[in-house]
Amino acid sequence: MRARYYILLALAALAMLGCGGKTTHTTTEMARPAFSGDSAYSYVVKQLDFGARVPGTEAHDSCVQWLTAQLERFGAEVEVQEGVMLDYAGEKQRVRNIVARIGEDSLAKRILLCAHFDSRPWCDEDEEAAWYQPVPAANDGAGGVAVLLEVARQISLMTNDKRRTTGVDIVLFDCEDMGTPSFLKEIDRQDTWCLGSQLWARDASLRGRYEWGILLDMIGAPGATFFREYYSEQMASPYVQKVWKSAAELGYEHIFRNEQAGAIIDDHYYVGQALNLPIIDIIHLDEHTGTFPRWWHTQQDDIQQIDRATLQAVGEVVMSQL
Repeated sequence: MRARYYILLALAALAMLGCGGKTTHTTTEMARPAFSGDSAYSYVVKQLDFGARVPGTEAHDSCVQWLTAQLERFGAEVEVQEGVMLDYAGEKQRVRNIVARIGEDSLAKRILLCAHFDSRPWCDEDEEAAWYQPVPAANDGAGGVAVLLEVARQISLMTNDKRRTTGVDIVLFDCEDMGTPSFLKEIDRQDTWCLGSQLWARDASLRGRYEWGILLDMIGAPGATFFREYYSEQMASPYVQKVWKSAAELGYEHIFRNEQAGAIIDDHYYVGQALNLPIIDIIHLDEHTGTFPRWWHTQQDDIQQIDRATLQAVGEVVMSQL
């Protein structure tokens, strides 16, 4: 994920905490949406069983096949968008985005839900001995994908009357984490992160299809905290407010903090800019430092960084928007 280092653009200490006050909401008004954190957790485990899903590896190929089959099993129309993008070294990188369409084309309202499924090839935030090892990517990748798989499963269980008013597209982006390794100081090419979303957003046929969208990134950790990311506020402020209000009504305001964070170049940035789409990024930032967690881009991004309760919270909040 990023730096894109996530590339935190609003340095400062993310100019973060304190730009917005907390708001107290009651937690008894909203019916609790159907979602299973246990099921989502099992989807994380399955992805990890393939190994690190680094583009160009057998583990990546196997995961693409499994994700496609799962989404089809849940009733989605699925296609794999293939293309080529230039990586940080200027080399051609094969990209495979998984696009799942749920609901009829005639539906007036469509929502975009997305996450990335690839693993970073380098643990460049780890000790030097681990730099050339791939990230297990339990949280930075698999967690968001797992929540969206469970969302697709829950939608498949709904009656037609309940789901007929909102169409949902789930897009699992590839090559999000192929950005320049931090230990290569002499290389500084722009836009080397989020290759899958950049490719996807360039398809003119996709423009104008969605009312709004949500990106999930690093959303499964124990004690995770999600702040209102800067670009999300700029592109989709009413939807940020809507989502954070729903989270508070569900009793998750200790996770969805009503405070503004800095700017993060993530998949939502490229999609929002290219499609002029209101889209928000739900992403974990450390509540003390305003930066990414200590396990980010290290060998420690393993199953220990996934908590069923956090998956449950995020899943319920997403389901409450459909």
